[in-house]
Amino acid sequence: MNDYGDHDDQFFSIIVTKLQEAGCVFAEDEARLLIASAGTTTELSDMVELRTTGMPLEHIIGWAEFCGLRIIVDKGVFVPRQRTAFLARQAAALIRPKSVVLDLCCGSGAVGAVLAYLEHIELYATDIDPASVQCTRRNITTAGGRVYEGDLFEPLPIILRGRVNIIVANAPYVPTKAIEFLPPEARIHEAKIALDGGTDGLDVQRRIVATAPLWLAPGGHLLIETSERQTPQTVDIFTRCGLITRVTRSDEFDATVVIGTKPSTASFVFGP
Repeated sequence: MNDYGDHDDQFFSIIVTKLQEAGCVFAEDEARLLIASAGTTTELSDMVELRTTGMPLEHIIGWAEFCGLRIIVDKGVFVPRQRTAFLARQAAALIRPKSVVLDLCCGSGAVGAVLAYLEHIELYATDIDPASVQCTRRNITTAGGRVYEGDLFEPLPIILRGRVNIIVANAPYVPTKAIEFLPPEARIHEAKIALDGGTDGLDVQRRIVATAPLWLAPGGHLLIETSERQTPQTVDIFTRCGLITRVTRSDEFDATVVIGTKPSTASFVFGP
């Protein structure tokens, strides 16, 4: 900020106190980010006020740190969770140079951006939310990625069928009735379509898994983030569609990823 110096500890303390009173757990870190992002004291005051009313910090400053990258996050767009770094790591371990990678339900495009940073890949992404598509476009086009607006696989060019090596999906998996219990940062400020997974939280997963074998190359992998509680159901969805399935879990990130591999030769049952 132009008219604030690091020496002004009292000013910093006032901001921290306001954020703490609003329930911000990492108030000091957030205060530093807000101060660094504001151009004037008036702008900073407005930003602090927005944060105390529950707007996500990432929407206020316009970006989120994810796997060491600064990911642009526009207002209303799903903020990448730190647990999803585990999904990105699992996908990265399977990627080879020039792999064809598809990021479904891409949100801000964070996972795809990380994968493109790690390897030279052919990257595609889709999301049904226009704001997310615009945001993803800003995050992945510098890496040569292409993003399409539409429902899951529907907007993709048909030439990709049968040649995708990696599909990653952080699809919504919150049961509809559980959305009202989410923190206000998500419940109020993120699009419901990015959160709502249907009655049991698995509706979008079912649709992805049912169609993924059509798009995967032989030996290709589908990776989906899910909750620990929902893991048995997610595994069942994968196996019913003929994928060779395994579960990876990180206690550090409190994250679970189910990975399904398309056999080199197989007869698939499309639909769980």
